[in-house]
Amino acid sequence: MSRLRNRINADAILWDFDGTLADSAAKNITITRQILEKVAPELTGDRLPRWLRSIADYQRAIHDTENWRDLYREFFGMTEADIRTAGPMWQTYQDQDDTEVNLFDGVLETIGKLADRPLGVSSANSSKNIRRVLAEHGIEDAFRSIVGYERYSPEKQKPAADPGLECLRAVLPDARGKTIVYVGDHIADVIFAKNINARLHPSCRVISVIVTYSGANPENWRQQPDAVISHPSEILEF
Repeated sequence: MSRLRNRINADAILWDFDGTLADSAAKNITITRQILEKVAPELTGDRLPRWLRSIADYQRAIHDTENWRDLYREFFGMTEADIRTAGPMWQTYQDQDDTEVNLFDGVLETIGKLADRPLGVSSANSSKNIRRVLAEHGIEDAFRSIVGYERYSPEKQKPAADPGLECLRAVLPDARGKTIVYVGDHIADVIFAKNINARLHPSCRVISVIVTYSGANPENWRQQPDAVISHPSEILEF
């Protein structure tokens, strides 16, 4: 499904985490349920939103919204006050929860084959959680930089370019004239790549690649990626 017709020389590859490297849907559902118990108990038990009852429904909801605030409001029925309270709770509950998180099939082998290239992770997940999962699977050292959301105020979190630029500077100190690939699974990842590109030197190029194996269907997105892949190994074809 790739729209790229020619091979490219990627000077650096940055990755999203949830839905791209790691299948963390079950963990995210568990954490969200725990937060609802504290913030909006009226949305638990028999009134639990259907989107938190199965991984398939959760993935559909995730990919039908552009950011987590819209997800909480439009699919989970939370109020703006609930959302403001819930946001800062995420990292604490994420660090405490021990739900197993696995990498998607093909990720381990693909990262191994890209080990000679500068790799980084820039995600809306927490850095501590990302590092823990990657370390459990033996690939943390493959990434020169891992940047989560926790060090940025809400207005500077992904899809704002700031965390991506931090990650890129650590991976590729001089990006002038270079080609960078950002791999994600969500429309926010396409917007993120464009925002990073807009903040770089005009000689740079940021290519957005979207994976579909966690439920994304980018065909009707208002922002289109440069390429779409259905298996991690397809990135090697570029």
